[in-house]
Amino acid sequence: MFLEPQETMPQTSVVFSSILGPSCSGQVQPGMGERGGGAGSSGDLVFQDGRLISGSLEALMEHLVPTVDYYPDRTYIFTFLLSSRVFIPPHDLLARVGQICLEQRQQLEAGSDKARLKSFSAKIVQLLKEWTEAFPYDFQDEKAMAELKAITHRVTQCDEENGTVKKAIAQMTQSLLLSLAARSQLQELREKLRSPAMDKGPILKAKPPAAQKDILGVCCDPLVLAQQLTHIELERVSSIHPEDLMQIVSHMDSRDKHRCRGDLIKTYSLEAYDNWFNCLSMLVATEVCRVVKKKHRTRMLEFFIDVARECFNIGNFNSMMAIISGMNLSPVARLKKTWSKVKTAKFDVLEHHMDPSSNFCNYRTALQGATQRSQMANSSREKIVIPVFNLFVKDIYFLHKIHTNHLPNGHINFKKFWDISRQIHEFMTWTQVECPFEKDKKIQSYLLTAPIYSEEALFIASFESEGPENHMEKDSWKTLRTTLLNRA
Repeated sequence: MFLEPQETMPQTSVVFSSILGPSCSGQVQPGMGERGGGAGSSGDLVFQDGRLISGSLEALMEHLVPTVDYYPDRTYIFTFLLSSRVFIPPHDLLARVGQICLEQRQQLEAGSDKARLKSFSAKIVQLLKEWTEAFPYDFQDEKAMAELKAITHRVTQCDEENGTVKKAIAQMTQSLLLSLAARSQLQELREKLRSPAMDKGPILKAKPPAAQKDILGVCCDPLVLAQQLTHIELERVSSIHPEDLMQIVSHMDSRDKHRCRGDLIKTYSLEAYDNWFNCLSMLVATEVCRVVKKKHRTRMLEFFIDVARECFNIGNFNSMMAIISGMNLSPVARLKKTWSKVKTAKFDVLEHHMDPSSNFCNYRTALQGATQRSQMANSSREKIVIPVFNLFVKDIYFLHKIHTNHLPNGHINFKKFWDISRQIHEFMTWTQVECPFEKDKKIQSYLLTAPIYSEEALFIASFESEGPENHMEKDSWKTLRTTLLNRA
């Protein structure tokens, strides 16, 4: 079964704690004021036990914008900015925020109260600051940047005396430009990096040379390899942003797709991270299948079992699952003579943790334990939690599918987006952990660039190591031999 979302979110890194604040219950914080009351129905907003659960898009947008006496709960700011892109492109939302700000400003100007006008301006800048820090890539769009400049120009008109609002805007703009430049550089670098070479594999009894390097020749310590895998995981996952994850929902939503599809930016980070899992699985299978001697294959399998176990102990469930998946691929799993020599007790424990029954209940229990350890941790080592990414994506999909975006009265089902936001926030908390292990460039280079066999090549190597045992395998082997001979 799916674990219920926690009532409160764990402590976050500096970046996300500044956005979400000390409380993540979704309730209005004391001293912040309140726009329209905190219980029952207020205009087009509906509250339950002090928590906003639904509202029209227009009312939710108005609830985002501060007044002289009100500033929105920071959990609401994060959740609404994250989820609004399902219904409206960020630049259009920013334009509407600008209109609401202008209307409020005109009312304050009519009252000739400069102090209240200045207070309002400072709150608007604070909202924009939180927006640009939490979702800087909303402003890659030229339209969004133009709207941002228009809003900041309006609010600086009351700041002629000491320029404090202008200074805050200048700092915000500089930080935003740095964030955008960093992401642009990261995307360029990612496009330049080549994928691991696809090795065609053995050609009918062609044994690899004795001096050919394998993973054991680069690293024979399971703990060290698990640590280097964790390094790679944290580097890759740190490039994933909340809005990237929200695109999972945006892409799935057919009702609102026409409103946001044209403005979606292709998320290379999600694809790259998913591809890393597949490459690691194939690398494990390659390392096993290309070994000629059964004794060495047995050692290779036991080594990867130990690596997966160390990944589990670290809290790196994604690499652990990738390794297990690699050993469960058919070309590896069919090597019965090799497996008969392997001490499989450790592997059985790992497979128990990753048993898919009851919606991966055992894994979710282990993940919950790692999460609790992370929340109470005093060291970076204990803070590491790297979930199985494709299961995390399925959980977001599950939350999206079982709850509608809109209620029968036309309101946005904001309770649904609280739940999705909570899961994404927890994931982002884990991505902010700094890897405590020393980086080994030699090991990482091998993991990232070592040639991997295609599925066809894996079967060829597997059949050459242990011949086909049944009619199905014999037919497969015959087909592969024919294909190779025709190519030759």
